[in-house]
Amino acid sequence: MYSKALDLINKSRYILIVTHINPDADTLSCALALSNYFKENKIKHAVFNKMKALPSNLDFLGNYQKITDQIPKFYDLIISVDCANLKRVGIEFDSNIKIINIDHHQSNNNFGIINIVDETKASSAEVLYEFFKQNNLQISQQTAQCLYVGIYDDSLAFTTPRCDSGSFEKANHLVSLGVSPSFIANKLLRRDSLAKYRLMPLILNTLELHFEGKVATIYVKDEWLKQSGALYTECEELVNMVLRIGIVNIAIFFRYSNGSTRVSMRSKNNIDVSPIASHFNGGGHKMAAGCTCNTQCIDEAKKMILSYIEELNIYGI
Repeated sequence: MYSKALDLINKSRYILIVTHINPDADTLSCALALSNYFKENKIKHAVFNKMKALPSNLDFLGNYQKITDQIPKFYDLIISVDCANLKRVGIEFDSNIKIINIDHHQSNNNFGIINIVDETKASSAEVLYEFFKQNNLQISQQTAQCLYVGIYDDSLAFTTPRCDSGSFEKANHLVSLGVSPSFIANKLLRRDSLAKYRLMPLILNTLELHFEGKVATIYVKDEWLKQSGALYTECEELVNMVLRIGIVNIAIFFRYSNGSTRVSMRSKNNIDVSPIASHFNGGGHKMAAGCTCNTQCIDEAKKMILSYIEELNIYGI
């Protein structure tokens, strides 16, 4: 698959790299790793994300400013990174265009003509690293930095269960190529906006515990985002913060969006939240998944999710 993907890339005239809506570091860093490699090798391409507001803490990555929300008039190959299905991109494409699918989600439906999908990896950046390694491609410092960011961020700083010795070996190799872990940590973790800290108390004040404290819920209102001036991407980490509460096994974050309610779930102690997401036509991983509830009312969405969790009886002891 690695060599077939490279052959298809080399035969293409213009490549569209696509990332998922509500982008995280993994999807954008993978796209920019490819973009830097393509730029260095004079391969014509564009990087697409539907959202107009992107995570600002990734603005130090090479070619970040080239990410566009406009689709080019012509492209003959799509490379999807970190998308479990094409719906995650947020738009429809010509079904005749060939797709290379690079991902690590267990819910990936292998929608590409070439599918490089490994659900055992902690990040899509690890999967993409293997594409470079198996094809003996030169990884520049810029490309290495992108790959490191994806590995670091999606493994939650090397703490998720799928993070293994291979994750550290890849990170070590990228550091040997000129990546500075301290530089990246400072860029990712120590550049918060004041608006974020105005928003956080509002969200944390919504914290509720359910099922004897095993499940925790929080939510954000769009009006709070407008009041504070913060972006939604700045507060997504709060679901992981809530999961740090000792008694909590499942943390759930709700947000009203475009006539429906987005739901992000995180878990620990080996509890699988992917069946919950699948039930509501979502997807993700065992310990990190998401879905959309077809309701404009956050309270109603909360009832729907909690009712299904109770039905499954999966919140732990």
